[in-house]
Amino acid sequence: MKIICVGKLKETYLKEAFFEYQKRLGRYTKLECIEVADSAYDDISKNKEIEGEKIVSHIKDKDFVITLEIDGTSMDSASFSKYLEEKEMLGSIVFVIGGSDGLSSKVKERSNVAISFSKMTFPHQLFRVLLVEQIYRSYKIRNHETYHK
Repeated sequence: MKIICVGKLKETYLKEAFFEYQKRLGRYTKLECIEVADSAYDDISKNKEIEGEKIVSHIKDKDFVITLEIDGTSMDSASFSKYLEEKEMLGSIVFVIGGSDGLSSKVKERSNVAISFSKMTFPHQLFRVLLVEQIYRSYKIRNHETYHK
């Protein structure tokens, strides 16, 4: 399982939270996190295109790609857990978190599914922690372990 995201975690408390959940996940799966550099041009389209090229370069042909998008499909934690379990049988899952300008059309075209955690906008660094926590929760749910309420 892999998370590809634009930008680096800068805040110490977010790094610690992310690494804590990544460590917990080690009991169930290996989670790789790839950070690609964000672009800072005045042209939003150019930023998305450049970031998109970097993202796509880390995706293999057989990967099942889940993009995190505000207009994606919503699901609760139990449904998310079941969905991930089904898709893991097909091969490697790759989550993509875009930059502040969003995702390029190339990334969206490569995506197998777009999922939304909320109609709200979250800081990208914080969202990375939310995602890894939900992945961890999904394993706890599928293994009938106490954590999920």
